[in-house]
Amino acid sequence: MKIMYVYADNAATTCVSPVAAEAMIPCFTKVYGNPSTFHSVGQKAAEYLENARDTVAKLLNADAKEIYFTASGSEADNQAIRSAAFLGGKKGKRHIISTQFEHHAVLHTLDKLKKEGFEVTLLDVHKKGIVTPEEIASAIREDTCLVTIMFANNEIGTLQPISEIGALCQERGVLFHTDAVQAVGHVPVDVKAIQIDMLSLSGHKFHGPKGVGALYVRQGIPLINLIEGGQQERGKRAGTENVPGIVGMAAALEESVAHLDENIKKVTALREKLIIGLEGIPHSCLNGDRNQRVPGTVNFCFEGIEGESLLLLLDEKGVAASSGSACTSGSLDPSHVLLALGLPHEIAHGSLRLSIGEYNTEAEIDHIIQVVPGVVQRLRDMSPVWDKLEKGEQAHLI
Repeated sequence: MKIMYVYADNAATTCVSPVAAEAMIPCFTKVYGNPSTFHSVGQKAAEYLENARDTVAKLLNADAKEIYFTASGSEADNQAIRSAAFLGGKKGKRHIISTQFEHHAVLHTLDKLKKEGFEVTLLDVHKKGIVTPEEIASAIREDTCLVTIMFANNEIGTLQPISEIGALCQERGVLFHTDAVQAVGHVPVDVKAIQIDMLSLSGHKFHGPKGVGALYVRQGIPLINLIEGGQQERGKRAGTENVPGIVGMAAALEESVAHLDENIKKVTALREKLIIGLEGIPHSCLNGDRNQRVPGTVNFCFEGIEGESLLLLLDEKGVAASSGSACTSGSLDPSHVLLALGLPHEIAHGSLRLSIGEYNTEAEIDHIIQVVPGVVQRLRDMSPVWDKLEKGEQAHLI
């Protein structure tokens, strides 16, 4: 009997949708010119490129001149943060506010800026994984040049109060950047309505191809270059544009936004079924706020086990999952996101992230619910730590 295999790691990456794949094909076979050239083949590629820019801009409620294409969300994060820091530094403003559980593309960039003389305040996100606008307001100073807060967390899925933060930053005259890699294509995003100055996104998180992202920058905010060379992207991102990837990303985003309401309804229902099915496992906890989260991300901790072993056994049972961010999967350290919630190291080590999407089915959710409890129990049966917990030699933490 063939074992059902469920892909539940959509926060790491998604499959390319048929619509996106179809949109890309002409860029490989017919419209393959360099968009910076003047002949007709190149100009046709330039037309595809600008049509994609128009599409992405429209879907974010931005102007096409405010969209810059990058190779990833990480690159977009780096360029946004470094640009705001450079601008602030020229004005004598060298203070940046963020949170403790940002993506490492943000945190590592901030670490480098600290070495360059910037001061960084990382706010708590508390047990529910949400920062409050009041804490941000209290942290803003006269020399604050940037607030950078992720729209949705990549490991636990919690949504931040982005609209309130945007209004606050505009009122206080501070630039506001959001890493929206896990939000765009999954929840409504309107850069004008929520008063965002800069926003990062990545195509492969919503059924576009890998290796392409975008940075929205409100008109009037100058960018610094991370890559020098040609005059591509209005001189702000050198290198021949990845036209097939950009076209595929735009098509995928257009499809996602067109079906956003129905996808949110479907995926949220699947998520709720998944949470209810797993929360009955003894000595387990759901990480992050129960409701204020993206539709498809669920993160649990199970006491007495290691996340790496859990993933390997789940894969054998037909479930592809993760223990946190794919960008740090090679690390033996517990998730910085879970530690930021206040979880102890020994609990954070036993984490499981299940991220589902509109391509998942109810039968697949049933399979996950059927498989996970048995795998958790198998690992606990082999664990000397669990043995001590059950004998009362150590106190349970969950």
